[in-house]
Amino acid sequence: MTFIRRFDHVGITVADLDAATAFFVSLGLEADRKTAVEGAFLDTVIGMTDAHTEIVMLRTPGGGTTLELSSFTRPDHLPGSPAAPANELGLRNVAFEVHDLHAAVDHAAANGYGLVGGIGEYEGVWRMAYVRGPEGIIVSLAERIEK
Repeated sequence: MTFIRRFDHVGITVADLDAATAFFVSLGLEADRKTAVEGAFLDTVIGMTDAHTEIVMLRTPGGGTTLELSSFTRPDHLPGSPAAPANELGLRNVAFEVHDLHAAVDHAAANGYGLVGGIGEYEGVWRMAYVRGPEGIIVSLAERIEK
């Protein structure tokens, strides 16, 4: 029996929702309006009481899977590990295919977000780089190499 119908979204909790949203919008994602969520539904799902969060859903220009950014105002967020290496257990990166990897990396760097390592090439098919975005989020950017 198959339970999953489709991949819907990935959620990332951040301290500065506006800064994280601006970062992903600058890469080309489209943001929905900020929405506040609280009450019995949220408390039940996350297993906390009196929680309040603000979320922004971001989409690629063509639609498809979304990225949910969430920032808790209650309870206070717990610090993450913003300098975590790529081999730390847990969710380590969010990946996007881009049109021009070098331009995307340069754009991120101009906004203060540098490479984790370097730009690599995989079997002559993909160029890829990890960029460390806001709050240590690792964003994988990949460009298909046209032959």
